[in-house]
Amino acid sequence: MSPTAVDLQALRFRWRGAASDCLAIDAFALAPRERVFLQGPSGSGKSTLLALIGGVLTPSTGQVQVAGQALSTLSSAARDRFRADHIGFIFQLFNLLPYLSARDNIMLPCRFSAARRQRLQQAGQTAADEVLRLAEHLDLSPALLGRPASELSVGQQQRVAAARALIGRPGLIVADEPTSALDADRQSAFLDLLLGECAASDAALLFVSHDPRLAQRFDRVLNLADINRAAPSGSGGME
Repeated sequence: MSPTAVDLQALRFRWRGAASDCLAIDAFALAPRERVFLQGPSGSGKSTLLALIGGVLTPSTGQVQVAGQALSTLSSAARDRFRADHIGFIFQLFNLLPYLSARDNIMLPCRFSAARRQRLQQAGQTAADEVLRLAEHLDLSPALLGRPASELSVGQQQRVAAARALIGRPGLIVADEPTSALDADRQSAFLDLLLGECAASDAALLFVSHDPRLAQRFDRVLNLADINRAAPSGSGGME
C-alpha cells in the first residue's frame, strides 16, 4: 500500500518569542491522489502549515511525514532535495523568474531534481517533451513558451506556475491561493485544468483558498480551525 501523501501527528509549532503555539494539530492525513480544499481566515496559520509540510519550517514537536518520509529526520539540505523531488508548489504570486522564458521556468524543477528527470525517463519522456505536453494540457500556446515570464499575462503566468509544479510528476501538489488574482470564470477554468492534470499524474492536491465557491470540486473540505487546537491569539508569523 502506498504511504499517505501527508501525515501529521501531534504537531505543534510556535514562533520564536511567541507565548503560545500557533498550530496544534493532533492528526491530519492526506491520502495519495486525494484532493483537499483547506480554508481558514487570514492569520489562521494556513501558510505556516504549508511551510511545515514543505519542510521549509520544522515543528516545535510532533511529526510531519510526506510520502512516508519523516521530514524531521532529514538535514536542512536533505529537506530541500526532498521537497524538490516530491512536492510541487503553486504560490499566490507565482514566484516565476521574470528574466527566464516560460519554458525555462517550467523546466527549473527538472534541473534541480534528478528524481523528477528519472520519473520522466521511466515514462519515456524528456523534460522538453513534458513542457510541451503540460503547456497543451494547461492551455498555454507553444508560441508563449519562448517569452520571458515578465511579458506574460497573470493568467498565463499562473498556468506556467502550475506546469512548473507538475513537471516530473511529484506525488504532492500544494497550491497556496493560486486563483486569488483571477475572476470567477478564469478561476473555474484554471481549476478544471489543475484537477485534470493532478488526476493524470496521480498527484495528491492540497489547495488553500479563501473562496468557498471552489470547494465543491474537491474530495474533502477542511477548515483549519476544525483540526487546529491552538488558541487564535497564538497565531503569528506566516498566515
